[in-house]
Amino acid sequence: MAAAQQVLAVDVVAFGDAATEAWRYAEEKHSSRAFFTAVVAASPAVVVAEKADLVRVRKLDAKLYLLKEGKPFAEFPVVFGAQPKGHKQQEGDERTPEGRYVLDCKKADSAFFKAIHISYPNAQDMARAKDQGVNPGGAIMIHGQRNRLGWLSPLAQLVNWTNGCIALTNTDMQAVWEAVDAGTPIEIEP
Repeated sequence: MAAAQQVLAVDVVAFGDAATEAWRYAEEKHSSRAFFTAVVAASPAVVVAEKADLVRVRKLDAKLYLLKEGKPFAEFPVVFGAQPKGHKQQEGDERTPEGRYVLDCKKADSAFFKAIHISYPNAQDMARAKDQGVNPGGAIMIHGQRNRLGWLSPLAQLVNWTNGCIALTNTDMQAVWEAVDAGTPIEIEP
């Protein structure tokens, strides 16, 4: 139990007051699962009433911003592929692409809690990959947590874990899902 307590202590620092209460509850129950359940239960629901006309992602800040008429109205913490620096070059490089794309379709039945497809690769990406003799990759999405593992998002969102996608907590993904229509442009900045 000592090793689990050390890991959970880090989470308490990362998640503030809700996590402190969850930590106390977990100690009483002697359960790390109780900690994560309590953090998820204590997390506030995110409600976004506006529709975005642009999504901006800043990899350096690890944030996704929803904008309308050039002004941000919501922001969310995100994680990326295991190699977040630099533009995606080829399939399997675990990088998230950089540039301007379109959120071209929404997928409610993905392996993750909802997903919105990013139109990577574009013509420029395909030409560069062809010149380099590599496959540019694809299936880059904004998505929530892997199905049935949403309760782990307080831990999963501490590290870059995707294969190049942009991941949010399920609560945040629901808010983005409601605020973004297919056809909305996305800018992914370094």
